Amino acid sequence: MTTDEKLALYAKALAHPIRIQIIRLLTGQACCYTGDLTQQFPIAQSTISQHLRALKEAGLIQGTIERPKVKYCLNRENFEEAQRLFETHLFSDERFIKSCAS
Repeated sequence: MTTDEKLALYAKALAHPIRIQIIRLLTGQACCYTGDLTQQFPIAQSTISQHLRALKEAGLIQGTIERPKVKYCLNRENFEEAQRLFETHLFSDERFIKSCAS
């Protein structure tokens, strides 16, 4: 996968405010359970599951089944890679900075 493809994968996974909030929650704690998220966010369990699936498919989080719940944790390695890619291949790109300044 190219750098641009990885950037697009991570960007797409983060392209919803609830997903950003889930990532923010997981960066502040070791893990959480699906039930915890339904209490945290005022949306249906099925909607939360869709957001978790998008984050998991992008590799930003990982889930472990602990019946009857699923425990979700940040995939630190991939999350750090996403941070690096955004910082070095997008936000520090001189063309990007110049186009934003115009």
